[in-house]
Amino acid sequence: MTPPARTGHYRWVICALLFFATTINYVDRGVVGILKTTLQGQFGWNEIDYSNIVFAFQSAYAIGLMLAGRLMDKVGTKAGYAIALIVWSLAAVACAEATAFGPAAASLLATVGFVTTPSVAGFMAARFALGLGEGGNFPAAIKSVAEWFPKRERALATGIFNSGTNVGAIVTPLVVPWITVRYGWYWAFVITGALGFLWLIAWWLMYDTPERHPRVTPAELAHINSDPAESTTPVPWAKLFPHREAWAFAIGKFMTDPIWWLYLFWLADFLQKKHGLSLSGVGAPLIVIYLVADVGSIGGGWLSSALIKRGWSVNAARKTAMLVCALLVVPVMFAPYVDSLWVAVGLVSVAAAAHQGWSANLFTFSSDMFPRRAVGSVVGFGGMAGAVGGMLFTKITGYILEWNHSDYLPVFIMAGFAYLAALGIIHLLVPVIRPVELDG
Repeated sequence: MTPPARTGHYRWVICALLFFATTINYVDRGVVGILKTTLQGQFGWNEIDYSNIVFAFQSAYAIGLMLAGRLMDKVGTKAGYAIALIVWSLAAVACAEATAFGPAAASLLATVGFVTTPSVAGFMAARFALGLGEGGNFPAAIKSVAEWFPKRERALATGIFNSGTNVGAIVTPLVVPWITVRYGWYWAFVITGALGFLWLIAWWLMYDTPERHPRVTPAELAHINSDPAESTTPVPWAKLFPHREAWAFAIGKFMTDPIWWLYLFWLADFLQKKHGLSLSGVGAPLIVIYLVADVGSIGGGWLSSALIKRGWSVNAARKTAMLVCALLVVPVMFAPYVDSLWVAVGLVSVAAAAHQGWSANLFTFSSDMFPRRAVGSVVGFGGMAGAVGGMLFTKITGYILEWNHSDYLPVFIMAGFAYLAALGIIHLLVPVIRPVELDG
């Protein structure tokens, strides 16, 4: 009897590449959050100034997500991902020179009636460019997963690459304070921004579609393509918008992505102001939070995949995993109440882990329903909605903190209930997860 052919594992190498890209993506976007108090002290920014800088990034990120989804579907993942990474890496380095082009940026903003200081304007411009480039990461990564993995493995693969967001959030408080203390904040932006070009070399040498890749065995290719065959005809935007499934994904992102933005851009400030930590001292709590979040990212993807393997329907498995995550977020609203640093860290850690488990399943939710040829566009649309939600939440947070003397309580209360509300709306729009029929 002939032994069965080995399936092969090169798809997991691709997953590792996606993981490292996502890690770098989050390092680059997280630097300004770690340096918030430092930069506020140097340039005299108030909470609204800082919220405007974050708002600039998020508005560009929304645009970038929408454009990137179409870019990936049109030019392919390999070239599209490379273009996105080059743009965001150059912009990350340019943050170091924000004060050099700040006066020009301030003059340009003044022409549309927005008056601010050169330092704020310079950082707004640099972070805007960063957002445009970084918008390409998740549409490219989700499309890669859809190309390289059968549906039964996608949640796990998504959870693994999405855990790079947590690793990036761990690396940032490890390296940024160290670089800043020794060399200044300028070099914190330069050194972290240059990391992407190292990844670009590996990506260009190691990535191709499964059908064309020399490292993919026939058995692994058959495994990747084990789902029913799908059309490869591009899907126009007009054929996506009428579907409730696309709006369910977008609303889920709109309501919950802002909570992750809260952790990324404001958590270091919360810990410093609430618990009196220094720039160097904030690293350990943040590392604990994002290490726990890493477990949630992989665990959330594993949970729904495990339930499917036990015979659960995709609908029941995904929504059960999302409900568990939504319930685990609720206690975070007590974080501003507690006086113990590590109790607060524990509450935020569980919420961050739950968010990542939720996110892994929500991303997979899109590829459960839409064919591969449309996944990049759907994820781009949903990601844009998440960024718009983040923009609104950022402005609300800035004004709450400015008016409320940096009291984070109202913000954390909103964070605690966002996921349950989002899941309720998702279920109303999509009572049963099933493939969407697209013409063309």
